[in-house]
Amino acid sequence: MSQTLTLGGYAAIAQRVENSLRRRQRRESLFHGMGVAAVAISLLLVLIFFGSILKTGLPAFWQSTFVIDVHFDPEVVQVGPKPEMATGETPAAYQARLQQWQIELGFLDFSQLVTQAIIKLVPEAQEHPDDALQLVTNGELFALRDLVVEDPGIIGKTVRLNLLTDANVDVWLKGNIDRSLPDEQQQLSARTRQWADQLQAQGVIQNKFSTALFMNTDSRSSLASAGLAGAMVGTLFMMIIVILLAMPVGVAAAVYLEEFAPRNWLTDFIEVNINNLAAVPSIIFGLFGAVVFILWFKLPISSPIVGGLVLTLMTLPTVIIATRAALKAVPPSIREAALGVGASKMQTLTDHVIPLAMPGILTAMILGVAQALGETGPLLLIGMSAFVASVPATPFDQSTALPVQIFLWESNELRNFFEGRGSAAIIVLLAMMLVLNAVAIWLRKRYETRW
Repeated sequence: MSQTLTLGGYAAIAQRVENSLRRRQRRESLFHGMGVAAVAISLLLVLIFFGSILKTGLPAFWQSTFVIDVHFDPEVVQVGPKPEMATGETPAAYQARLQQWQIELGFLDFSQLVTQAIIKLVPEAQEHPDDALQLVTNGELFALRDLVVEDPGIIGKTVRLNLLTDANVDVWLKGNIDRSLPDEQQQLSARTRQWADQLQAQGVIQNKFSTALFMNTDSRSSLASAGLAGAMVGTLFMMIIVILLAMPVGVAAAVYLEEFAPRNWLTDFIEVNINNLAAVPSIIFGLFGAVVFILWFKLPISSPIVGGLVLTLMTLPTVIIATRAALKAVPPSIREAALGVGASKMQTLTDHVIPLAMPGILTAMILGVAQALGETGPLLLIGMSAFVASVPATPFDQSTALPVQIFLWESNELRNFFEGRGSAAIIVLLAMMLVLNAVAIWLRKRYETRW
């Protein structure tokens, strides 16, 4: 009887253990499934995000373009020959005559050249020249003027040119406007829309890769000519400033705090504040930069030098924290071995610790620059949201940045055109950030040391 009870007890215990194992296995399976689902949802959201950006932005890299023969009619381009410097003439006098010649050239009506070229293709446009002129963006009229300035010998000749269509024509031909809307709700006249479709069917208007997106600056008078040149150069200047300032200062501060600074209340206070600064909203750094760099130090507003200094301050905590983590990852035995064979503290640091921590330090640098590259809020507060129609020649010239340019384009009233343009700029920005991250991964693999 006692033996029967013992066997029954064993069976009950075994049953309880089996049930416990089954519950554990169910929990593990549930946890594993939740993890897989979380990863799948994350990947799906990333794919949706990139898919929507690519779907909207990729078509903007191609733009409707006139491939048309333009005759530089001497009766329209009535200007004397380009001045040449006379013997004994001072440079100032020559520049004055050249400037006067360019001013006279600027007063000429180059729209007649475009209208005449379109009339050859669409004869009925002769009775409605204003509707014909709506086909071409205003910026191309200045491009014709620049051609004459560069080569006055072009007058009297017929040249085949690629001229950008107007922004409204571009979105019409790409189908970004509802064609069923009544005429009073359309941006283009019925004739202009008809001629645009006709010329596209004839191959005169072609969808070509838009070099203007990368070569031109922003424009308000000629929306189709708006480009990213000024924003990209401004961003480049700011990133150079961040690299030259934030990286050396951040790494040096991290090395001192981790390797040399005494452990007392002062260093604890500094470390706490560095960690707190890493969590400060970026907009606060913009306010600080506007007050200190612009109001106190009188640096130019909307300039890359101010933007670079603000982004440097914002990036420093990230670089310091990541560099200190890389230094801590070096095993203490490395330091002890170097000191044991007679190396000084500085030799131990420069010859052993820093080389071994270099992958983490380089990663901190690249990630800091990538973080600065995508910031918008601080730049808005220092005036980089202002309209700038020129490429900055120095970091002290007015400029804008890629994130701010995207913000300006996405808030433009011509949404049908600039939504795709903004997405194209986002693709450029993301490409730059992906390149930086790829460099960070390559550097980590390149300098990684296993011990």
